[in-house]
Amino acid sequence: MRLIKTSTIKRRRIRIGDINIAYTIKDSIAPIHTLIFIHGFPFNKNSWTVQLEAMPPDVRAIAVDVRGHGRSTMGHGYFSIDVFAKDLLVFIQKLQLGRVVVCGVSMGGYIALRAFELAPEHFSGLILSDTHSQADDNAAKQKRFDTIQSLLRHGKRVFSINFMENVLAERARRERPEVAELIKQSIRRNELRSICSTLLALASRTDTTASLPDIHVPVLVVRGSDDRITTRAQADLLVERIPQATYTEIPECGHLPNLEDPTRFNAEIVSFLRRID
Repeated sequence: MRLIKTSTIKRRRIRIGDINIAYTIKDSIAPIHTLIFIHGFPFNKNSWTVQLEAMPPDVRAIAVDVRGHGRSTMGHGYFSIDVFAKDLLVFIQKLQLGRVVVCGVSMGGYIALRAFELAPEHFSGLILSDTHSQADDNAAKQKRFDTIQSLLRHGKRVFSINFMENVLAERARRERPEVAELIKQSIRRNELRSICSTLLALASRTDTTASLPDIHVPVLVVRGSDDRITTRAQADLLVERIPQATYTEIPECGHLPNLEDPTRFNAEIVSFLRRID
């Protein structure tokens, strides 16, 4: 499993409002679909490299660094899922991508759902991996606040070790050391201020459950069977409320099936795109 850029994938930057967005693209001369990958917290676009490499020639595949993550700048520094979603919409319009399929994992799914809520005309499909539509309850909010205090007290190293153990299933921790290293590198690359600001954004995000019945494009809901962060009930809620949603579960994977079992994850994406051609 390779986690590095190949010659067919180009690194680019574009100015979006008050920030520079860094992204990677595997372009297509005559794309049937444009597929945008949105990473989870606190990762970056490199977590999608294996997906970009695997996409067919008729798919334009793009992975972006969310504001304040990877090589995208922070701008004003006041983060929210709403701000991230509006960045995505401006990105789509500025690059004149037309209608796109957005694939988001975890926080990336929150961003995708909010962006669809704001401007559904820009989307032809959604892939929602290990994510859900519900806002944090008080206990979840407090957990994020406690994480901020721990980060400020102990730094990113302790946070990265604990975070890796929570997001990866046992098989990935045992058999894919390169995935664990990618997670650690992603966290190290982000500024402490950015990580803390994103935790506040996650704690304050709006609930998009009420808008799920209005999603009238095909949707693929993916979940790792051993995910300890997103529950099966939360995934089921997406499938029940979204009219054209289908569900697939990837065995022996945790919160990041795109990294833990990329072969199966990529096959599910390609199959979904073919169904909505």
